[in-house]
Amino acid sequence: MWMDDYFQKELGITVHFKPIELTIDKTSFFIGHGDGLGPGDKGYKRMKRVFTNSFAKRLYRWIHPDLGMRLGKRLSIKNKLITKKEDIKFLVEEKEWLVIYSRRKLKEKHFDYFIFGHRHLPLEIELEKNSKYINLGDWITYFTYGVFDGNSVELKTWKNN
Repeated sequence: MWMDDYFQKELGITVHFKPIELTIDKTSFFIGHGDGLGPGDKGYKRMKRVFTNSFAKRLYRWIHPDLGMRLGKRLSIKNKLITKKEDIKFLVEEKEWLVIYSRRKLKEKHFDYFIFGHRHLPLEIELEKNSKYINLGDWITYFTYGVFDGNSVELKTWKNN
């Protein structure tokens, strides 16, 4: 959130701060990180209000980077304590806020795939006959990623042989 244009300028990476709609061949995608979307995710939404505040950003720039990293880590841990294990366990389909969000978006417009990563859980949920919600998981615990082969998206697990 506080990286501003670092990835773009230093690494040449395009960063999307909001979900994007994308069509590849005839397959439609709604792709985003997933943070702050839908109901729930309250701990993150509280933390985001602080992190996106321009005054807080200015104050943070005055802190030495070593202290800033410790502060960021502490806030991250505190957020995890607030949300308990809510962020890392499956809540059942009816309570998964990104599933709820995806189903609401489907009422506005059809997408073949809704792809997110914020929940850090590898999930594949059929929303309706031709629409699927996929949460990519993570590289730290599950080693999961998604592959689009031109026809469908498959959630895969990296196996180091």
